[in-house]
Amino acid sequence: MTGKAKPKKHTAKEIAAKVDAATTNRGGGKAGMADRTGLEKGGHAKLECPYCKITAPDIKSMQIHHEARHPKLPFDESKLNNLHSTHGAESSKPRPGVRGSKKK
Repeated sequence: MTGKAKPKKHTAKEIAAKVDAATTNRGGGKAGMADRTGLEKGGHAKLECPYCKITAPDIKSMQIHHEARHPKLPFDESKLNNLHSTHGAESSKPRPGVRGSKKK
């Protein structure tokens, strides 16, 4: 048993979780916003709504968005803008969601 004055040691699982959280890009902040738009690095956003210009990663998500936001307009997959084909990803920039620390 540990007393009040004795500090508890961290488990290997807890330390591994902290390292994972510190070194994996979760997509927050300004860098995450650029990643989600998909314009700069060919990020997660693949499709763009032709009516309101919101982005979605796949057809199913875009269909859900369309049914919720544009219920009176018919859903047509051919009208969707494919951002990955129009804005090719640059190889010099890091890919989104890359695991690893910047300091080596």
